[in-house]
Amino acid sequence: MDARLAELRQRLDDEEVTSLSPRATLSREAVRRRPDPTATQDHRQQFAIDTDRILHSLAYTRYIDKTQVFYLIKDDHVSHRVLHVQLVSRIARTIGRHLGLNADLIEAVALGHDLGHPPFGHDGEALLSRLCQAHGIGHFVHEAASVHFLERVERKGRGLNLSLQVLDGILTHNGEADMSSLSRAPARSFPEFDRLFAEKVLSPELDLLPMTFEGCVVRLADTISYVGRDIEDAIRLNLIQRSELPRTSTRLLGETNGQIVYRLVSDLIHNSYESSAVGFSPEVAEALGALKDFNREHIYYNPRVKTQGPKIERLFDLLFEGLLQDLQNGREDSPICSEFLKNMAPEYLAGHSPPQIVRDFIAGMTDEYFLRLGRELLLPTWLEHRFD
Repeated sequence: MDARLAELRQRLDDEEVTSLSPRATLSREAVRRRPDPTATQDHRQQFAIDTDRILHSLAYTRYIDKTQVFYLIKDDHVSHRVLHVQLVSRIARTIGRHLGLNADLIEAVALGHDLGHPPFGHDGEALLSRLCQAHGIGHFVHEAASVHFLERVERKGRGLNLSLQVLDGILTHNGEADMSSLSRAPARSFPEFDRLFAEKVLSPELDLLPMTFEGCVVRLADTISYVGRDIEDAIRLNLIQRSELPRTSTRLLGETNGQIVYRLVSDLIHNSYESSAVGFSPEVAEALGALKDFNREHIYYNPRVKTQGPKIERLFDLLFEGLLQDLQNGREDSPICSEFLKNMAPEYLAGHSPPQIVRDFIAGMTDEYFLRLGRELLLPTWLEHRFD
């Protein structure tokens, strides 16, 4: 890096001290697991480097065909995972800007928080977790899987060497938890982070708090981004009617996604400004809780959403066992060998058992690739030649 770029980066780092809130995480505070000459000699600030590494990762590219809530739906206007993470990023950065927090750190956590989601959303997560437990490798938890992909799968198993603050925000993002206010946890070291990571895999219900205010904002923005958007998708698919929404919520939050997002963001900023926590006012938190309860009953657990569930479950079982058998038998023409493990770093191969490798391969699949691979591996193919 030439002297002028080094000077400009130093100026940006210095300006954070006075321009950001005392609660903010400064870019110069970023901690990495390994020495990283590229990061230290770059004109970009530390968390901006992390954001770019996530954006250019293969896992981020696969967001384009990952289910958010509704799978096997032929409607281009129903949300996919890629839109969700962009909405989380935008909402969280808006909140962070008003609270004087680090926008680069917020963006990195937001864009990376769902990278570990397998095909078919939370249904796929539950199915893959059952298979992982059956093979003795613990639960499958998408928060932990996101960290795992970034640290141990990307770059052919060498990882992206992201900062601890970004990885912590991803591991602790749990937007499904019903928490209306968050206080940050004490600062962690990598050994402490690794211990909590292992505990999360053993006990998925363990609720970890972010160690930065930026992580707290992303976690609450995750909820803000999906609760109203899922309602719009469900209305579009004729699962619910807008008139069915609970009046206890709509009187305060509004009836459309735009109204709901605006009201929640405004309340969060107002209630969190110069506070020791990030959260909603009691009345807005109550209205949000009622809306989430409505979504669970009428959208997420709606039997009409699950009609293809048994078929998907069977396909998960067959693919996992088939790929595991291919791996154990050394079938080099199997996709798990020819595509996933090709040129994989020795440290990845040495550090993962066959079931863990199958888990990573399936977790990284898009919905379409999962279905295509199922057809190719499990269904008989048409023979075009004749037997004379």
